[in-house]
Amino acid sequence: MTETKQRQHIISALVTNESGVLTRISGLFARRCYNIDSLAVCATEDDRYSRMTIVVRGDDSIVKQIVLQLGKLPDCKMTGELDNNAVLRELLLVKVKASPGERAEIESVCRTYEAKIVDLSPLSIVMELTGKPSKLDGFIEVLRGYEILELSRTGLTALERGSGVLNSDVNKTETV
Repeated sequence: MTETKQRQHIISALVTNESGVLTRISGLFARRCYNIDSLAVCATEDDRYSRMTIVVRGDDSIVKQIVLQLGKLPDCKMTGELDNNAVLRELLLVKVKASPGERAEIESVCRTYEAKIVDLSPLSIVMELTGKPSKLDGFIEVLRGYEILELSRTGLTALERGSGVLNSDVNKTETV
């Protein structure tokens, strides 16, 4: 029996910017038992559309099926899978317990990872880091040597490198 290779896939979708779209798209995933590892939704340069960056794990045929199913939804104007050459970023906020004696060490870790300290209180430090998910993972791993009180990650957001744009066909065919 051949084993299928499960890997991370990044799907970018341009969807109508109106209530209920997220429910309909997440419902498509739920009905087909596809798990979403990460989901980021934001406004775009055109108020009519939102961009969804959806990270899923699966083999190539599953992801191809997901992209095809998304393309059938009336709310989904453009969709595609981004390759490894895309610009990928994620935001992390992390709060660690920090005694006065640990602050210099934690600040050194921040400088190494180019993280910013965004809040400093007598007993804790909140740091912000933006980058590739692997960079954030490494930062969190180093901070495990301290007591992590809370952390929050945005989920992956991504754009294709170069001159290719997801909305090029939509802007040509629809008028404002």
